[in-house]
Amino acid sequence: MLAELLDARAYLADEGLATACFLALRMGRPLFLEGEAGVGKTELAKTLAAVLGAPLIRLQCYEGLDAAQALYDWDFARQLLHLKAAEATGATGATEAARLEGELYDRRFLIARPLLKALETQPSVLLVDEIDRADDEFEAFLLEVLSDFTISIPELGTISAETPPVVVVTSNRTRDVHDALKRRCLYHWLEHPAFDREVAILLRRLPECTETLADQVARAAGRLRGAGLVKPPGVAETLDWTEALLTLGARDLDPGLAAATLGAVLKYREDQETALANGLLRHA
Repeated sequence: MLAELLDARAYLADEGLATACFLALRMGRPLFLEGEAGVGKTELAKTLAAVLGAPLIRLQCYEGLDAAQALYDWDFARQLLHLKAAEATGATGATEAARLEGELYDRRFLIARPLLKALETQPSVLLVDEIDRADDEFEAFLLEVLSDFTISIPELGTISAETPPVVVVTSNRTRDVHDALKRRCLYHWLEHPAFDREVAILLRRLPECTETLADQVARAAGRLRGAGLVKPPGVAETLDWTEALLTLGARDLDPGLAAATLGAVLKYREDQETALANGLLRHA
């Protein structure tokens, strides 16, 4: 059933992935998706949000990301304006000062970052994208949040999710993620799609694409992935490549158009040279 719902929104999941998603939803566990870039990890979270009718809240990870940037921040500009307004009305004295100090840390001055926003939004889908790009310290912090879906704000108290968000964590495996975080999640490795499924994806996402072009692009993508390139193409790149070819009026994988649009599928000069030198863009 879940596979059909994903399919209805043009995400063609194989049995293993559909089962992992179903179990994550039923068991209330985060889903940890690992695999090469461009195989559909982020797209799955977006599609799940559409299936569930819930907003997608995305936390994009990067080196140096800390808890404050992921949780919340105080709106200092609004707090300052509030102070100036109080001064303008002549609020003075110890009692007024204490009241004013308390008002400065009211919820209205709090800016919710993705993690806090996900706890306060029911239902929601929280996408923690590319956790492998974050530091070890943030990874440990994330594990703590995912354990009980509770955040403590010193000035306001504890905020807990009435209904925990559906959590999807992705990794491109640029480094190994700690076992403690993986143990908290259900794990699934996303492979590049099999030939038939990639053809189906191209035809579903790009209705104007001919079966001949989809077939030839999928075969060429398979050859590129097996050529030991610096960055083999994912589904996202084959979709971009096919769209570029269609924009130029291609009905099949014409060698000239294939070479002209190579920047849509291969993003390293060395990879492009390898593809051209070894005839990886040919029809057969």
